[in-house]
Amino acid sequence: MGVFDFIREAGKKLGIGEDEVATGPARDDAQANLAKATALARQVTQLGFEVKDFRVTYDGGTATLQGAAADQATREKIVLVTGNTAGVARVDDRMTVAAPAPEARFYTVRKGDTLSAIAKEHYGDASKYPAIFEANKPMLEHPDRIYPGQVLRIPAK
Repeated sequence: MGVFDFIREAGKKLGIGEDEVATGPARDDAQANLAKATALARQVTQLGFEVKDFRVTYDGGTATLQGAAADQATREKIVLVTGNTAGVARVDDRMTVAAPAPEARFYTVRKGDTLSAIAKEHYGDASKYPAIFEANKPMLEHPDRIYPGQVLRIPAK
């Protein structure tokens, strides 16, 4: 898919952002990067995504993903779970897909956005917000819990 930019300060905190590292025990950069990569990989694994030979490396705000995802939607969700994590500014997606399909669009949530408003903008119909919510599960747990800076999948109509 390529390289994707995210807002480094936005997202779920896993203890990998600069502020969390600064308060923890002193470590060299290689140890800190390994800890961040491990936390990101654990998050993907815990969400139950199907990906073979999954590997994550982390260096200076960039997470590099490798492995074979079951399908395009899974691949995109893994990119978003990783990128929507505090401390990650960029995701370099080097994964392959067993079942290729067209890529979804990505949308960065702005202040005041709702899934209904995003559905209206992209589909012309606010009542189609459940399609966006479903496309972003399990990252989204509730349709009203989105935040500025978060990147969402917008599947084709």
